[in-house]
Amino acid sequence: MAPKQSENKKFALSAWQRLSSFPGGKWLFSRVVCFRAPYFSTIRPVFVELRPGFASVRMTKRRRVQNHIGTVHAIAMCNLAELAAGTMTEVTVPASHRWIPKGMTVEYLARAETDLVAEATIDPVPRFDDSMEVPVIVRVTDAADCQVLNARIVMWVTPRKS
Repeated sequence: MAPKQSENKKFALSAWQRLSSFPGGKWLFSRVVCFRAPYFSTIRPVFVELRPGFASVRMTKRRRVQNHIGTVHAIAMCNLAELAAGTMTEVTVPASHRWIPKGMTVEYLARAETDLVAEATIDPVPRFDDSMEVPVIVRVTDAADCQVLNARIVMWVTPRKS
């Protein structure tokens, strides 16, 4: 019997809390997330931090995510941004609600020539009552802490049907 969605929400945060303090735990948590959403494995993400209202995820610049000029491909950066935003939303939205990305606006600010870190935030965390749009801001930076991408991902959050 598959777990209910509300159990999944509890699972994501509790798995992070259990695994992240152990050696290799952040890597293992990242692999579990990619197993559940396989497309994200193409960027080999590793979660750095995860809590309600905030997520930090990094990816290594490697040949598989590069474009023809040797920088990180724009879509690889979008994948990183969406992964950070979605996982953060998963652990932020109460189990009584569900969410789905509704739209994404992206600004490419600089060439991505190094490893990258995406930080997703909801600030302030809203009170989740009725259906609502929740904007998530994602800031992607390079190894020198230069912002290379800015994304605004709108999450559509609704109460679960009984």
